[in-house]
Amino acid sequence: MNDDVSDTHKIRNMCILAHVDHGKTTLADHLIAAAGGALLHPKLAGRVRFMDYLDEEQRRAITMKSSSISLHYKDHSVNLIDSPGHMDFCSEVSTAARLSDGALVLVDAVEGVHIQTHAVLRQCWIEKLSPCLVLNKIDRLITELKLTPSEAYTRLSRIVHEVNNIVSAYKSEKYLSDVDSIVAAAGASGNEDEEFVEDDNDDEEDTFQPQKGNVAFVCALDGWGFRVHEFAEFYASKLGASVNALQKALWGPRYFNPKTKMIVGKKGIAGVGGGKVAKPMFVQFVLEPLWQVYQGALEGKGLVEKVVKAFNLSIPARELQNKDPKVVLQAIMSRWLPLSDAVLSMVVKCMPDPIAAQSFRVSRLLPKREVVVNVSDGVEIEIDRSVVEAAEHVRKSVEVCDLRPDAPCVAFVSKMFAIPVKMLPPSENGYGDEGEGDSDECFLAFARVFSGVLNAGQRVFVLSALYDPLKGESMQKHVQEAELQSLYLMMGQGLKVVKSAKAGNIIAIQGLGQHILKSATLCSTRNCWPFSSLEFQVAPTLRVAIEPSDPADVGALLKGLRLLNRADPFVEVHVSARGEHVLAAAGEVHLERCIKDLKDRFAKINLEVSPPLVSYKESIEGEVSNMLENLKALRKSSDYVEKTTPNGRCVVRVRVMKLPLSLTKVLHESSDLLEDIIGLKSGQTVKSLEIQGMSILQKDNPTEVLKKRVIDAVESDIMSRIENDKDHTDKDHTDKCKLQWLKLLRRIWALGPRQIGPNILFTPDIKAAECGDGSVLIRGCSHIAERLGFTADSNSAHSVIETPSETSHALYTDVEYLESSVVSGFELATAAGPLCDEPMWGLAFVIEARIFPFTGQSDESETHQQSEQYRILAGQVIATVKDACRAAVLQNKPRLVEAMYFCELNTPTEYLGPMYAVLSRRRARILKEEMQEGSPFFTVHAYVPVSESFGFADQLRRGTSGAASALLVFSHWEALSEDPFFVPKTEEEIEEFGDGSSVLPNTARKLIDAVRRRKGLPVEEKVVQHGTKQRTRARKV
Repeated sequence: MNDDVSDTHKIRNMCILAHVDHGKTTLADHLIAAAGGALLHPKLAGRVRFMDYLDEEQRRAITMKSSSISLHYKDHSVNLIDSPGHMDFCSEVSTAARLSDGALVLVDAVEGVHIQTHAVLRQCWIEKLSPCLVLNKIDRLITELKLTPSEAYTRLSRIVHEVNNIVSAYKSEKYLSDVDSIVAAAGASGNEDEEFVEDDNDDEEDTFQPQKGNVAFVCALDGWGFRVHEFAEFYASKLGASVNALQKALWGPRYFNPKTKMIVGKKGIAGVGGGKVAKPMFVQFVLEPLWQVYQGALEGKGLVEKVVKAFNLSIPARELQNKDPKVVLQAIMSRWLPLSDAVLSMVVKCMPDPIAAQSFRVSRLLPKREVVVNVSDGVEIEIDRSVVEAAEHVRKSVEVCDLRPDAPCVAFVSKMFAIPVKMLPPSENGYGDEGEGDSDECFLAFARVFSGVLNAGQRVFVLSALYDPLKGESMQKHVQEAELQSLYLMMGQGLKVVKSAKAGNIIAIQGLGQHILKSATLCSTRNCWPFSSLEFQVAPTLRVAIEPSDPADVGALLKGLRLLNRADPFVEVHVSARGEHVLAAAGEVHLERCIKDLKDRFAKINLEVSPPLVSYKESIEGEVSNMLENLKALRKSSDYVEKTTPNGRCVVRVRVMKLPLSLTKVLHESSDLLEDIIGLKSGQTVKSLEIQGMSILQKDNPTEVLKKRVIDAVESDIMSRIENDKDHTDKDHTDKCKLQWLKLLRRIWALGPRQIGPNILFTPDIKAAECGDGSVLIRGCSHIAERLGFTADSNSAHSVIETPSETSHALYTDVEYLESSVVSGFELATAAGPLCDEPMWGLAFVIEARIFPFTGQSDESETHQQSEQYRILAGQVIATVKDACRAAVLQNKPRLVEAMYFCELNTPTEYLGPMYAVLSRRRARILKEEMQEGSPFFTVHAYVPVSESFGFADQLRRGTSGAASALLVFSHWEALSEDPFFVPKTEEEIEEFGDGSSVLPNTARKLIDAVRRRKGLPVEEKVVQHGTKQRTRARKV
């Protein structure tokens, strides 16, 4: 057992994360060449791209999937996972990060920090990984940018500082949320807690510090790299100082005084050399020798021989005599400062072993569960304490990385991946039958063992993310029992058969293809909580409809889609309302790979792919400067739409207002939280204490969290409007607005669409809606407001007036069952707006529906009673409410809302003109443009509509001869300011746009018409153009 523990202490699980083209796969090549057991010759490292074994990856020269390999460095085993850097494949980053304990974050020394660098650092923080920083392409500072050592030091220190700022921002986000929770709980007497928080976070040091040894400076292409530690060891004897003292001094404002042989700071700089010519020790003892070697190799051989003798390097004479100075340089540098030693020694020293890492990461992997006692019909349902204790025992085993054979076996599958059956190594069981029929693909599970020992042939329980061990029989659909056919150690493209795997190892498992779709938890017992779900940085926004070229191949397409959905962790496949098979991907590159896999591997048929299906939303123009007047207008305005049901018994009045943008965003982003609170998901006995990446203390409640977000959003909107409105800056006006909003929030009747959308239905104001015509108002019920934590308004409660007459009693009976009909009509209206049947966005509705008593002959009343038995009135109310809501939107200046990408572009100065030309054709809005210090590159940030982004990267490459690169990531929803029904009325408008008949449709109208054509809705357009002129079909050659 002690041997097992010592072996586990010598395991390191790490992934390589970075922006696209920052050198991840090249770095992995050199590590494989040095420690991969002769899999790759050192001379081929950096050219082969060993981990990119797919044809598409080699053709495009980018990584498209996470792949693992096991390396051996000294007496340690290092499981390395190479991950993609392109934003389209960020889901692969999430799967790699979940199985790792540490991460190598690469940053290009020339390009610096980019948008994907932010994303991978956030992923490290979310998954609680121990990161190390690698600054790559140091050679470009010398050969391309021609920087001096001092300028290079300034640039490198700025990058390290920038990366530290990003990490500290994520830490402070968590710290502030913890402080808010503690202060809210402590109240006025919480001084002790506040002092505790301050002491806990006081003077927190930077995450990445070269003197700590977790920063490496490398050139992956030439195979050399170093940490400060290597130079500290070399200079210790020469300068007569200890290695530790030198390691601390070789970064930052530390200077060496040759006269006193002392290391001094800024205050003692005067004695070094007059103060002006003094150089930091990192420049003097690290960078200047590097620069001299490069200049010597590229210009003359004298210095090269001196370096070879000084460090006693054994370099073959033929390499030193090579006429190409780059070959000579690579031979010297890779032997003087070997890349693999610098990086792998940093991994072993700075990254934790599985035992230490899992005790730190368990709060993310298996968050503490708060057991909530279910109450059904006033009777408490008892919870089986033995199950709770067993589940807690499993969690403890994961926390301590229990290696005993009798410990509960727990593993997490982060993704399924497909490989050709012929590539499976022969095992004792043969090739294994994956149950895919005649398919040539076999599905393997990419997994890590967190506790116990996993054996081939073992039977385990497969738990989905929704599994709850306390519910027993009702959870049968979320748990399956499966037998593991074979276990493999992944070696890049190759697989090595193993009989068992202990906790802390990363393996591939055969035999789970029929049981797991994307990810799952494996456990030897049912009494286990599933691991927390993976968190992805973006959502699949690019959708296309696909169909086979030959209708007879529909079966093959369905089978191919099923396999693709399992093989790709991020793709989404569903059938639309029109019956189309829709494929959703993260971006164009991801979509192209999915289509190619469908054609060549999974379906093996020819496909017809539609143009991208872009999602839009519908809203109204609502920029009202005086929010108080806007709220009053919603209550008392005569600007409403009135419609009557066909039988004349119900009159519906609808008023609509635009919600503040901040409130709309909160509702949109909190949809998962709303599902839990409103109870759309199956009643959950246990709630995770970590919601949407926020750290929530045990005494906090998800309802309180959402309520606080809603109130904060409303207050921030009020404050921003008051800052812009100089006429209403007094405190009374602010308090009035807040009070009005709180009153409104207590009247929330429903949310839509799908009961969790960003549109709100308020209950009608009883006092304002009083009427003496004998009708009864459908008052609604503010139960959603109560569930969100807002106290119900007394006006909106059911206060049925006592009425002795039978007619009134019948009316109130109708009112009760018609409440759901009003809500259904609202849901249908918000799910399909009037412009182009797209969902509504950020609207508030007040619906006053009045039921009138039936007046008619006796035979008619009998007919009426029969019709009411079949709820005909309910259907009429649903249709009338839906039509009235859509008409109200049309009446209040409707606007189209489109999705926007955030675009980061990098281009040389000479190609700025062509780049701006491409952006202007794509309706882009420039946010920021700045020149990168010390380089000829410009960085431009812009917003690009999703509808204009297709083919954007190709057009940009053509326009700039491949010099400019762009990265797109979904940002937000934004309303188009153009009126789709614009008609010139004033003289100035007629002069500018012409009269009504000759006005060309604006952008909003073009987008609406395109969506309507795709959906088969009627479009107003001229069918005949130039009807009086003869048109021939002759072509003039």
